[in-house]
Amino acid sequence: MPDGSHSSVSAKSYAAFLFDMDGTLINSIALVERVWRDWAKLRNVDPDDLLTKIHGVRLIDAISALNLPGVDPAHDAAMLLEHELSTTEGIKPVSGVVGFLTSLPPDRWAIVTSAPRRLALLRLEALGIPLPQIIVTAEDVIVGKPHPECYRIGAERLGFDPRECLVFEDAPAGILAGERAGCDVVVMTATHSTDVLTEHLSISNYDDLIAVSTEQGIALTSVVSAPELPAPR
Repeated sequence: MPDGSHSSVSAKSYAAFLFDMDGTLINSIALVERVWRDWAKLRNVDPDDLLTKIHGVRLIDAISALNLPGVDPAHDAAMLLEHELSTTEGIKPVSGVVGFLTSLPPDRWAIVTSAPRRLALLRLEALGIPLPQIIVTAEDVIVGKPHPECYRIGAERLGFDPRECLVFEDAPAGILAGERAGCDVVVMTATHSTDVLTEHLSISNYDDLIAVSTEQGIALTSVVSAPELPAPR
């Protein structure tokens, strides 16, 4: 645990924390965007416009939303997945994430990702990210982010109401999913070149964050001064 005086970050304690993966626990932006640019060239899609729409959502949902004539979303999603599974080159953990996750009670946090399970496990294990007891992946939901189903499932599998949980996210689709599930949200800003406009608390890494167990749950504190999360709804 870092030395120094601690200041409150959360205005309340939470039963559990729910973490997105890509962009929130790990920085895989360069790899993901490289794969999607290759696909955009193959399908004659504007890559710059495409990259504004794919972060935080399932592969099949991103492709389906484009409504491209003659393109089978399931086929192309499988093709993209194989490309992403072929390498972990260029991915890295968000600073401080391993220490922060290791400090959490193992039954009080989960990963909730739009990635397929094979891809999630490949990236987490390649970077030495601790694996939680609960991982919700693309295969676990009927409808992907920004639908709240994934975060509701994550909270339910941990045994809590979503309103008792704090979501860590980086992409607009995931932020909306967390909000719609009834969770409070923290936005990670470390992995995108363009800031997400949000009223939620934003953090750039986990270096200064400390999880403190209280009688009410888990609270976030920091060794540096930080704005507080919103008061309880």
